[in-house]
Amino acid sequence: MKTSIAALALFLLPISAMAQTPQLDPGEKLEKLQFPAVTMQLKGWTKFGNSHVYTLPVRAGQHIKISFATKSKFAFLAIFDLSKPDDEAFFGTDEDGTNFQTTAKENTTWLLRPYYSKVSPRRGLGAPFSILIEPLAAAPPQPQQPAEPEQPSLFPKAPPKPQ
Repeated sequence: MKTSIAALALFLLPISAMAQTPQLDPGEKLEKLQFPAVTMQLKGWTKFGNSHVYTLPVRAGQHIKISFATKSKFAFLAIFDLSKPDDEAFFGTDEDGTNFQTTAKENTTWLLRPYYSKVSPRRGLGAPFSILIEPLAAAPPQPQQPAEPEQPSLFPKAPPKPQ
């Protein structure tokens, strides 16, 4: 019985490790990053999958802003959560804009994948890009606004409406 449990554990170990290992497209090179203490800038060139892709570990509660810049209208950035089983990006500059700002809800690893659109009407040499990763300080709690003093009025306030 102990042998079968050990064998099962050894079999499942690679599966759990694969959940954090991204599947790369042909020509992509993986670069593992550490969460930066100060703003980090990544520069690169992407052409039909021949680019660097980056893994970025984030911990619950970390505040972060990621900005993507390029002069090409055919280059984009997609961000995936490697702890999730689906292959859908949770952020993409093609639909969501060039900046992503959030507070991580759980410990995970993100995959930052810059790419050159394969459906672009022209075939080019690719495009240069820049990614800024900015750790942000925790947002200070918003101070309570003092209630505005009652202004004299000729009309009394209406009673609250029943729900």
